[in-house]
Amino acid sequence: MTPFPEIKKKLGFGCMRLPMLDGDVDIEQTCRMVDAFLDAGFNYFDTAHGYIDGKSETAIRECLTSRHPRESYLLTDKLSSGHFKTESDIRPLFQSKLDACGVDYFDFYLMHAQGKVNYDHYLECRAYETAFALKVEGKVRHVGISFHDKAEFLERILNDYPQIEVVQLQLNYVDWDDMSVQGRQCYEVCRKHGKPVLVMEPVKGGNLVKLPDDAQKVYDALNAAHGTANSNASYAIRFAAGLEGVVSVLSGMSDMAQMEDNIRTMRDFTPLTQAEQDAVTRVAGILTGKPLIPCTACRYCTEVCPIGIPIPEFFACMNARKVFNDWNQKFYYQDVLTVDSPKASDCLKCGACEDACPQHLEIRSLLENVAAEFE
Repeated sequence: MTPFPEIKKKLGFGCMRLPMLDGDVDIEQTCRMVDAFLDAGFNYFDTAHGYIDGKSETAIRECLTSRHPRESYLLTDKLSSGHFKTESDIRPLFQSKLDACGVDYFDFYLMHAQGKVNYDHYLECRAYETAFALKVEGKVRHVGISFHDKAEFLERILNDYPQIEVVQLQLNYVDWDDMSVQGRQCYEVCRKHGKPVLVMEPVKGGNLVKLPDDAQKVYDALNAAHGTANSNASYAIRFAAGLEGVVSVLSGMSDMAQMEDNIRTMRDFTPLTQAEQDAVTRVAGILTGKPLIPCTACRYCTEVCPIGIPIPEFFACMNARKVFNDWNQKFYYQDVLTVDSPKASDCLKCGACEDACPQHLEIRSLLENVAAEFE
């Protein structure tokens, strides 16, 4: 039995990329998308205070909560570190979110973007304790986290707060084995702790929709062989939705066409067939096999680096940035990888890494490129 039977189907409406018109949310189109989503039997919506410069929550009120019965939908909001400085700030901020969304309670309340860069702030402000108190008071139904860091840090948070009910992770078939995102490892930590998973970025910010020609040919051949017309996005979403323990896959839909495609995909969800899984694996291999830096992550370089620069992780970020134009990689570089480690620009130019590298990479100059890209 699903841990959240109130979630009717596995597709969630992520409200970070709503349709826009002249700099504001396109309310008319968003209303049509909300209605189509609910009419198809879906009911999970996700927002946060900072999405679309604060316009997401008010759009939720205009398009969803003022137009549909409260029992017809589930609404998630988040506590973001940039919006509170002290413990006393949290409750007024929470009430402002309720008011902005036009509801009396949130079904899910997540500590937002947890990781080394902000976790101590949440601890100092007793944010988790406040969230659990709000649950006791009936203003929150479920308390969870969204997470952007290494698996070992997720392990720490779940050990610190076993009361956490759900974890939102970035999971897609390219980041699954990515060294910086650690999708698989984070997912396995959730499974170990018995925590249900909400999935964000299943199509990697849209990067798994428009594919290089050699990757596109794999899906075209699959569709032709089976007489289907499945979209690239559908394979990515079904990959994530088919993982055991995943209760909802968020899609940041920004127009009605995306909504209609996702509804077709997930109205009667079926996991990937073996042929489809094989195709997804091939596409992932093609995409991850296009490294601009041919690092094999043997880690011989890190064993000899006198200051401990995480060279393979930096190169993985650089490759993802160049292949996918992935904005998340800058986040991982600045707010995850370099929080407790030296930056690329800290390189001493000693050359020990190059002497140890079996691929004979010019690591010192490559680190200069990384610094230029991310710093």
